[in-house]
Formats: sequence, structure tokens, C-alpha cells
Amino acid sequence: MRRIRVVAVLGAACLLSYGCGQNGKDSAATELASATENSAITDAPISERRLLHTEERAPCLDYTPLRKPLFGDVHVHTSYSFDAAANTTGATPEDAHRFAKGQPIPFWPLDAAGKPAGEFRIDRPLDFLAVTEHGEFLGERALCRTAGSASYDTPFCVAYRADERQGTVMLAQAISSEAPARFEALCGTHGSLCLAAARSPWQRIVEAAEAAYDRSEQCAFTSFIAYEHTGTPGTSNYHRNVIFRNAKVPDLPVSYFEAPLDSQLWAALDAVCREEDGCAYLTIPHNTNLANGRMAPYRGIEQTAQARQAYAATRQRREPIVEIFQHKGASECINGLSAVLGAPDELCNVEAVREIGRRESYPVLDPASGGLDLDAEFIETVECGDGVGEQGMVGAGCVDETDFMRSALLVGLQEEQDIGLNPVKLGIVAATDTHAATPGAVLEEDYRGHISGEATPSERMQPAMLTAVLTAGPQGNPGGLAGVWAVENSRDAIFEAMLRREVFGTSGPRIKPRFFAGWDYPEDLCDSPDLVQQGYANGTHMGGDLSPAPTGNAKPVFIAFAARDPAESARPLRELQIIKGWIDADGRMHNEVRTVAAADAGAETLCAVVRDDAFQPNEPAYYYLRALQPPTPRWSSFDCQRLAEAERPEICSDGSLPNTVVEMAWTSPIWFRPQERALGAEPGGTDG
Repeated sequence: MRRIRVVAVLGAACLLSYGCGQNGKDSAATELASATENSAITDAPISERRLLHTEERAPCLDYTPLRKPLFGDVHVHTSYSFDAAANTTGATPEDAHRFAKGQPIPFWPLDAAGKPAGEFRIDRPLDFLAVTEHGEFLGERALCRTAGSASYDTPFCVAYRADERQGTVMLAQAISSEAPARFEALCGTHGSLCLAAARSPWQRIVEAAEAAYDRSEQCAFTSFIAYEHTGTPGTSNYHRNVIFRNAKVPDLPVSYFEAPLDSQLWAALDAVCREEDGCAYLTIPHNTNLANGRMAPYRGIEQTAQARQAYAATRQRREPIVEIFQHKGASECINGLSAVLGAPDELCNVEAVREIGRRESYPVLDPASGGLDLDAEFIETVECGDGVGEQGMVGAGCVDETDFMRSALLVGLQEEQDIGLNPVKLGIVAATDTHAATPGAVLEEDYRGHISGEATPSERMQPAMLTAVLTAGPQGNPGGLAGVWAVENSRDAIFEAMLRREVFGTSGPRIKPRFFAGWDYPEDLCDSPDLVQQGYANGTHMGGDLSPAPTGNAKPVFIAFAARDPAESARPLRELQIIKGWIDADGRMHNEVRTVAAADAGAETLCAVVRDDAFQPNEPAYYYLRALQPPTPRWSSFDCQRLAEAERPEICSDGSLPNTVVEMAWTSPIWFRPQERALGAEPGGTDG
């Protein structure tokens, strides 16, 4: 093991392979950490900038050829969503954009008149935002809540308005089918009334994003036009957020009613969002942890090699990233999958709402009352095997390899060996999924809740009563953030970063990870002032493919780097881990977690140059980086302390909740693809 010089962090050590460095005053780690805090690493004349612009705007002053880290939220609901807590506060998409920019918005608690009496503001502004209202019920909500509408006085709308929980359940039942249909009594023949009524709220959503976007040379804030495609077949999660590149968008969202399958969604969007008209989009699946196997590729298509190849090619183009973490739990990994060989990873249990072998009493929807039976019998979580399960949205049913990112990526590697294309080639982001119009509200010590019934510490510590679909109450969490490495803070630059998968997610803190892979990075690169330049020039970035090995015995080399969240209250970094997944010569799936740098006392930055000596050129593989903070108090610990001892529920002391949480960041993977089996490189973004 190579000994390293540590200047500011005592006890720090590199634990695996090759070379590493931390916090040296003369090292690239310090220089890179400083660079990620500043707007411009290197300026570039406008004529030399490499970025495809699809709309008119002023050139950004902060254009950064080596790319800068930007933090945002790509999963946010306001009162325009049928199930949003923001319906009680009246918060709108405009409020969500104001909140993201650092301005206060009205918030809980409610006064005697039912109006918000408090306010809330984020600790630091975000760089970008996508408000993603549910696309399915924009018209239904408008008809039932707008006095004088064609359906306002129908029995359906009267019952819908009588109680928030009841209204949510009434609408949600329509999207719990494999063959969803709108309510004819409310929407008229072929849903025409609801589709017509949806135009106005959709236009207001578009206008709010347009008004919030900073098109000046300051490029201070980017807002995307977006929505959520929300299917819950069998009460399993089958949700995707749809992000548009610019202001060229369809007249209406393509919803689950029009396109119940992922392949149908992409085809329908292609028809109304045509590239020749300047429209472009991408989709982001989320909460695969609640999918019961329904996020597996190829649903509803012919199972021929040709059809699977076409699906894989389309998905790589239209769905380059996945949401790995949000308030409904983590979707990184699960221990105990029989098909995956490797040691258990204790961090798979951080904010996990599904665990194999765990016996729990799951709340079950009572069709007669529309309420929840919270005393359902105990059910053990098992693997799905062949087929799919049900009830994932209430934390029940079976789990599948494709429900979790780490094992789903292995399924993709296996498929590529079979058909030559990878249908599960996904980069990584995180989000909040706030239903209270509070994007980026991720602080454990200042968690105010994301859904209805979470306005106070005592409410947050009780089982969720709106509907367990939201995995709220003590099992929920504040959610995370999406990170991108982009040349500037603009729609085009961020969208391009997503297309090329040069993105990352965090569980909340604004940790800045970088991850490169090549074949000949020098051992002392962590001490080099041009680490990033060499990372790009001599290899590939997170989200990319390793180039073919230059010789038969070459081993890939990785640059693993992370800088801590610069906020005063944020914790230093504890550890860097590289997670490897691969398919062996016998077709078996493997995972391994490797610690590559650690600092027992914490570090401002961690950096390691690591060679994979176990690499086999005939084995497809992926690698991603995970950066960890030391354990810190969980939000529930803060809430329990806020309650008087006599008011604390049993859950505060019975050991059923963790007292701490390990905050972390995940980079997108880097893939190695044996050339004899791969059909070719996949489409992605430009070098912008």
C-alpha cells in the first residue's frame, strides 16, 4: 500500500490499491475542491463553446469547459397534483419556483380559517428545478374544484371535495388498472371533458416554468417544463417523470390513460414532441423499490431478439437516468437476492422500506370504505421469481432484481450479452418527491414533512393516514437532490448532461463526486493540478463507457474524488467506495463494494486512483462511486426530541427506528462492454 501525505486530516488512510490523497495543500484535491465552489474553472470564448443551443438566450457568463456541479430537484408536486399536501396550503408551481430560489412561501400550520399561518424557506437556493405535477388528473381536479364547471355538481365531484383523503383515493383507483380508463360520469365520452379542462392548468404550469427561467447572462436558475406519468397497476409503482428540454412542448401531457406501458409512452411522446419541430424530452423512472418487478424491461412487447433490441435502443435514447433516492425510500440495493452473488452491504438498509425476509403488518386498502386497514396480517417480503407482484405502493408484495438499481444494472449486462444492447443502462439522480411545493427541503434537522398529515412532529411520528402509497410517517425521509456536471446553468447544458448520464444523486447534502475511468492514469494523479483535464482526456466520465482495452492484460484505472458539502453545518466525508457489478464467464451476477479511501476523523476531500486487478476482459461490468459522511442524527430523532417526553410515541424509544442516518452521494456508473458482444455505442449528449 502506498503511503500518503496528509496535511489537514489525521488518521486518514487509503485502503485499496494504487494511490490516493486527501486534503494536501499542494494537491489536486484541494484545487479541485476549490474549483467546484467557483463559477468558472476556465473561461472560453463564445465562438469556442461546445453546446447545442435549442432556444434563444443570452450566453452564460459562467460557462465552464471542465463542467461545474449543479444541484436541483426533478420531482416536485404542488396543489396542481391530485394527491398533494399543497392543496391545504394552496401552494402553486410559482411558489415551488420561489422556494427553490430561496424565497419563503406560506406553509403549515394552518390557522382557524384553514389558511397557512407559517412560512418555510430552503437553507440554500437550488440551481435548477422541474415541477412534475401528475399528468393524469389535471382536468379532473379542475372540473371538481372550479365552481360552475360542467362537472362541479356531479355526485362524483361532491364526494371528491368532501374529504381530501377520500378524493385522492377516488381518483387513484382509476390508475391502479393495467387498462386504465377515465371516469365517464366525470369526464364524459372518451374523457373529452377532462382533456379539455386539463389544458388550462397545463398552460399555467408551462408559464410558471417559463417565468422562472433565468435567460440572462447570469444564468442563476434553470426551470424545466415537466410532468409525472403516474401508473400504479396492481398498486405497484410504475411512475416516470417526463422532462422537456425547452419550451417546445405538447399541448397536453401524455398520461397513463393514453400510454399504460413505457414503450407506449415513448411512442406517444415521439408523436407529439417531434425533434424536427424542436421538441425533445427524456423520462426518469422513480421508486423502483415499490415496483414489484414491473419496472423490468420488455413489458407488453414481443419477446423476440429484434423487438428487445428495438426496445433497448429506444430506452437508452429516451430514458438515460433513474431516480435512486427520495422520500419514499432508497432504490439503490437490497440484500438477500438469490440471483446476485456478493457479501451483504449494510448501507443497502439506509432508508430502506423493503427488506427481504422482513415480516411486517402492511396497511391494505379497503375497497368498501376507501380507507386503510392498518391491522392487516403479517406478510413476509419474498422474491418475485417469475412474473410480477402487487401492493408495492403500500410497501407490500414481492421484490425483484429490477426493483433496485444495483441488481437491475446486472440484468442489463446479462441482456446485453444476449441481444447486444443494454436495456437497463441508467445514470443516477435523486429527488425529494415533495408534495408540499418545497423542492430541495432535505435537511434532517429541519424536516417539515412532504405530504398531508405531516405538519407537526407528532403527526410525522404517526403512521401515514392519507394513504400508505406515499410511504410517509416515520418510514419516510426528507429525500435527496439531483446533481449534474454541466458547462453552464442552462436548460440545454443540464439536459445534455442528463443525456450523457454525467449526473449524480445525493441523499441531501451537496457532496460533489467525480468519477473517471481509463487505462493509463498515473498513480500520483490525485497530486496533479490537472486531474480533471486528464480524467476527460485519457478516459471517460461517470455515465460513459470504457474504451476497449489497449492490450490483453490491461486493467482499468479509476479516479475517485469527492468534496464535502461546503455548508458550515454539513459533515466532512468519511469514505469513498467503488461498487462493481459484473457477469462472470458462467453468466452469474456479482456485486462487490470496495472501500478505496477513508478518513476516520473526516476530510474536506477524498481522492484515490484505483486499479481493478480482478478485471477480466471477457466479463461485462459496471462501476460507480459512493461517497459517505459519518452517521448523523436522523430527522425522527430531532422530532422526538422536540416533543415533550410525555407526548413521545412509543416508536421514539422502542428501537424500531434508527437514531442515525448515513448521508451519501452516488455517481452514475461507468460500463465496460466486451466488444465481441456489443452492437455499438449508444446515443447520448454532446460534449457540452
